[in-house]
Parts: sequence; structure tokens; C-alpha cells
Amino acid sequence: MSARRTAVALVAMSALLAGCGEDEPSDADDTETPTTTTGSSTDSETDRTTEPPEPSSDPTTGAGGKPEVVGTVASGLSVPWGLDFLPDGRAVVTERDTARVLVITPAEGAGEGEVVEVGRIPETAPQGEAGLLGVAVSPDFERDRSLYFYVCTAEDNRVVRAELDGDRLGDTEPVLTGIPGGFIHDGGRLEFGPDGFLYVSTGEIGEDDLARERTGYAGKILRITPAGEPAPGNPFGDEVWSWGHRNVQGLAFDEDGRLWASEFGSSSFDELNLIEAGDDYGWPTVEGTGGEPDYHDPAVTWPVDEASPSGLAYLDGALWMAALRGERLWQIPVDGATTGEPTPHFAGDYGRLRTVVVAPDGRLWLTTSNDDGRGDPAAEDDRILVVEP
Repeated sequence: MSARRTAVALVAMSALLAGCGEDEPSDADDTETPTTTTGSSTDSETDRTTEPPEPSSDPTTGAGGKPEVVGTVASGLSVPWGLDFLPDGRAVVTERDTARVLVITPAEGAGEGEVVEVGRIPETAPQGEAGLLGVAVSPDFERDRSLYFYVCTAEDNRVVRAELDGDRLGDTEPVLTGIPGGFIHDGGRLEFGPDGFLYVSTGEIGEDDLARERTGYAGKILRITPAGEPAPGNPFGDEVWSWGHRNVQGLAFDEDGRLWASEFGSSSFDELNLIEAGDDYGWPTVEGTGGEPDYHDPAVTWPVDEASPSGLAYLDGALWMAALRGERLWQIPVDGATTGEPTPHFAGDYGRLRTVVVAPDGRLWLTTSNDDGRGDPAAEDDRILVVEP
């Protein structure tokens, strides 16, 4: 490990012991938490029940059309992080700390599905928030059998590719290397866009100035070809699509092809951003709104104790955002580029929520993250819950 990376890890460890990180305010003080610009929930992160409610077996929405957890597709997992679906309806799931890659076959009726370990990513070097993070299934999977992974190694963070042959994952091949890595703020989400290119979210690893380096990979959203080259039409001719980010862990495209991203703030505001090519999102100069016209302001902000957002998905005219410290699933109506009033669901019921993905049947799969060292795991954790939206 380089001296620079070691120093970053030591600084980050000290910060984490002081109560900060991917889902804690890193500049916590005794000031009053700012009011969200979008309304807030009265449930705090300490209100989680010790025994979460059992999922309903009735595959319908709850009273008033509210989302309802209707089942558990898998339990006993260890910090599930990335999730994507194969063309045949099976799911690929990564575990952050074990570096396992799992394939889950949903049960035909009620009950949990079949979970098979198809391999591990050997170059993974878990530490803090780093490990095996995002996964994306190739748009041409039926032809190339390729899966893409965001991996934190001892040298860097990188995107790698491996072929899935039946129930066996092949050797990894580097696609994009040299992304700065650290103990905290590693980004890690992968999402293929409707244009066929791969979007990669990165963090600034706790070094704010890296987000201000326009040509660097840290604190950015990158857009690359499946082979790892800068995608045609990128605003600067390199891999960078947008910059000035702190730690983006959620990417989602809406029905019109707009890209949205969820981003961890520091001590004041977490953000939902509409991503425009080439725009600067202001970190660390600006947290929350107030950066226009020099910086792109967020579409929605939350106090950090109500969000600490990770995964993001789009379904039925709304964005769905999983919250770690906030322990809830946010539903944000979207009308074109305009967002409506967010609504929280399941506040405190299932603990920390990491990733949310639209399943082939139109439901949401939602992962818990209670075994990541910051949660209060129930006996079944970590789990993948099925949500009827």
C-alpha cells in the first residue's frame, strides 16, 4: 500500500471513530440540523424497532396504495452492495466485505429464492467502506456473458469485467483502473445507460480537493465504453461526465433518459441531483443549494440524519432512494426535470437500507445493510426485501 493511501486510511479511521463516514456527518457539532427543503419525517434514526415487522405474504400494496414489503428473497447475507438482473430474471448480488458474487433465483411462489455463490473477486481489499461494490450486467449479456464490477483493491479502485459461464464466474479483466481509493467515500455504483455506455460513480475518499480536480477520477461520475475508453460525446473528451461530487452511491435513469444521482453530504445536506454533462456540482465549495450559477444546485436536499443516501431506482414516475442512516426508503415524484414532495416509507422498520433496484416483475428489491459495522442486525440480516410499489 502506498504511503499516501496509508495516510488516507489512518485519517479516515480517526474520523470514523469520531462518528463520521459514509452515513454520519463528518463535521458534526451542536448546531441545529437544518430543515430539509422538501419536508421531513419525524422518525429519527434511533426509532428503529428491535424486532422489524414480518413481511406480508399478500402481493398487494398497503392501505391507500402505499408501498409494502411483501416478501424476503434472501436472508443471512453479508453486506450486500451491488444488485442487477440477468436477462433470465435471476439476480447478481455482490457482498462488500466477503467479495462474494452471488446469483439468486427467485422462488416461483412465496418464500426465499435459491442463492448460489458463483465466485469471488480475488483482488478485493475490504477496509472501512471499501470492498466489492457495484455490479452491472452487460446490455449484450446473451452474447458476451459479461458482468462488470466496481472493486476496491490495495492499489486503487477499478472497474473489472468477468464472464459468467453457468454457475461459474471467470477471471477478471481490468476495464478502468487508477480510480483513487480510500477507507471512506469510495463511490462504487455502476449503471449502463440507455445509450449503451457504462456510468461509474466515484467518491473523493475523504480528500475534498480531489473533487475539484476536473481531470481526476475522484469525486466524479464517469462515462465509458464497455471496453473502458472515454465514451463518444463526453464533455471534456476524457472519461469525466460530471464533477464536484463528494460521494455518489446511487445512479438511475428515468423514462426519458435523464440521469439522477444520490449523493452523501457532510454535516448539513444530502442531495438528489439531476446530472448534466460537464456540470460542476460544487463539492466542497457548496453543500446543498446556493451554488448557482457557478455550480449545479441539487434538485432535492435532506438533513443528513434523514437520508445518507445510497441506492437509487426509477419506477412509475418516481425515484426511489435507499437511506442508510435515515433507515427509510424515499419516494420522490418526478415530472420531467421537476421533483415533487418526497415521501418516506418503512422509517426504522428494517434498519439501514443500501440498494434498491427494479425487478423484472415491476417490484422493487431492497437490500438491508445492518451487518456493515454501523447497524443493529436482526437475526435474518442482511436481507433482500421485495417491495410492492
